[in-house]
Amino acid sequence: MIEVEHVSHGFPRGPAGDDIFPVLSDVSFSIRDGSIVSLLGPSGCGKTTLLRIMDGLERPLAGAIRIDGTVVRRPGIDRAMVFQEFNLLPWRTALRNIAFAPELHGLARGERHGRAAAALRRVGLEGFADYYPHQLSGGMKQRVGLARALSTNPKILLMDEPFGALDPQIREIMQIELLKLLEAEGKTIVLVTHSIDEAIFLSDMVVIFSANPGRVLATFDIELPRPRWTNDEAIKASPEFVAYRRRLWHLLKEQLRGEAAPATA
Repeated sequence: MIEVEHVSHGFPRGPAGDDIFPVLSDVSFSIRDGSIVSLLGPSGCGKTTLLRIMDGLERPLAGAIRIDGTVVRRPGIDRAMVFQEFNLLPWRTALRNIAFAPELHGLARGERHGRAAAALRRVGLEGFADYYPHQLSGGMKQRVGLARALSTNPKILLMDEPFGALDPQIREIMQIELLKLLEAEGKTIVLVTHSIDEAIFLSDMVVIFSANPGRVLATFDIELPRPRWTNDEAIKASPEFVAYRRRLWHLLKEQLRGEAAPATA
């Protein structure tokens, strides 16, 4: 269980840094073990910041995040983060890029390379172990990034717009591959996305955030059959899927209109 408890956060601004620009305000919700949860909201509403707090890369100004009852204070081997940018080291092969994560956790050379090879197989790139990043397509680089996160066998996978840089066709394929790979393993996934359809298709729950500072407007349980990847086209065309899309878009549209409205004196 991940429990987000009254989390607020902001960043210093101004010449002296003595003013705080608010990013998150009193955010609370819970995530069940083994579920996939999407964070959806306007740009700048603090979704990525919340993900970084979950990973222990930042500490909130107020509130806390607990995993199985323990407050998150620093990164841990039970969590791994997949960033929107591939962040691959250009001088390392695909295999050695993946091995970098267990290397940071102090695993011996033999074990970390064994884990890297296994993770590379899990994302279907075992034939590209010796390729460098410049020799890989965008989809392949993203899969290497995913394999790097999986190489530490995390319980929780945190994903920040992982498919945002991919073209629509590859993006849909990667969504299906993610579901195939992770539904069988029962990992908990928290996903930041700007795509309503992606959030609905992947998730057990969608958390809708307000415009800055981010507050929880609503949470939606997505009650669509699993495994979804076996019949993805029919699911996306179903009346239930369309109804979820309509409800989520209605909430987001109100926030986007508020952002676009001209300031008044």
